[in-house]
Amino acid sequence: MPRQDDATLALTKQLIAAQSVTPNDAGCQMLMTERLSVIGFEIEALNFSDKHGTVQNFWARRGTDGPCLAFAGHTDVVPIGDLKRWHSDPFEPTERDGMLYGRGAADMKTSLAAFVTAIEQFVTEHPNHAGSIALLITSDEEGPSTCGTVKVIETLEARNEKIDYCLVGEPSSTKQLGDVIKNGRRGSLGCELTIIGHQGHVAYPHLADNPIHHCGRVITALTEIEWDQGNEYFPPTSFQISNIAGGTGATNVIPATTTLTFNLRFSTEIDEEGIKRKVISTLDALDLEYEMEWNLYGLPFLTEKGSLVTACTKAIKSECGIDTVLSTSGGTSDGRFIAPTGAQVVELGPVNETIHKVNECVALETPAKLSRIYAGILRELLT
Repeated sequence: MPRQDDATLALTKQLIAAQSVTPNDAGCQMLMTERLSVIGFEIEALNFSDKHGTVQNFWARRGTDGPCLAFAGHTDVVPIGDLKRWHSDPFEPTERDGMLYGRGAADMKTSLAAFVTAIEQFVTEHPNHAGSIALLITSDEEGPSTCGTVKVIETLEARNEKIDYCLVGEPSSTKQLGDVIKNGRRGSLGCELTIIGHQGHVAYPHLADNPIHHCGRVITALTEIEWDQGNEYFPPTSFQISNIAGGTGATNVIPATTTLTFNLRFSTEIDEEGIKRKVISTLDALDLEYEMEWNLYGLPFLTEKGSLVTACTKAIKSECGIDTVLSTSGGTSDGRFIAPTGAQVVELGPVNETIHKVNECVALETPAKLSRIYAGILRELLT
């Protein structure tokens, strides 16, 4: 059991207590920057706005030389869901049965606290460390992600400020801390496909063309496509239909259109244009009238075994005594905005079993252990 005065546990609790439901930061970033300023970080607020509102971000850096090791994460959390199903107030950090409960405990306020305390410890030990340490923190990861990390990266790229290594604090572990790290993610491409028919009366089908009836052919054809076979790091590309919408609300009317919404999680073996070509050629072969609207949510990225992966596996082995597994599974993360700059990107954080659920939690020992892992990575790369 960790001591009550454990610095990382205490900071984690402070962050959980802030009701930072996306895109609100609720003071989390100030808690972090006040401590970072004390140990020599230059803090830069980079806030951006669009139709969704204003998003708070900051970029903090200690040092000007390379290599630059950046810790990236988000202060926003998802909504709490059904409050009655929580066993304690989601914004009142609660210790119970060896666990710390609260919204954001796993995703990802424990990681944020561990960033800060690991850096504090490392700077105390190595005030003249090599290279630079940076933090890229947003409050827009759980929301539309339009004014957060993507905008900060655009700002850094415009002034040619490069990140060499990026450690994203997403909850990557599955059964115990450090058993899995993400060294890549699949791309995500969505589409709304509207099949166009001719509206009419159900009693006179010969005078209409029912687009709902065409859905069967479309679904069969699209689900039978072999997109790729994956590779050493990625499973084959996955195609999934998430919604079908059609009908006028009346029982005696053949509708004019039907819309299928689908998503592809794709590997590095195929690109966006290759997917589109396969879909379009398949639909054209069915002799349909249709319209499409594509949405690219993120490109796939991969960090192969190298300096950052080695540093992470060594630090995990030292602290946890286990051999970590590399994985590219799961959804998208803000790593998708950072990797295209050329940075090595790895995600390493708490066990993800309870993320986005009611009664979200981490083991009480996790904050301190994760801080020591991050400190080990700093020592490996910047000393």
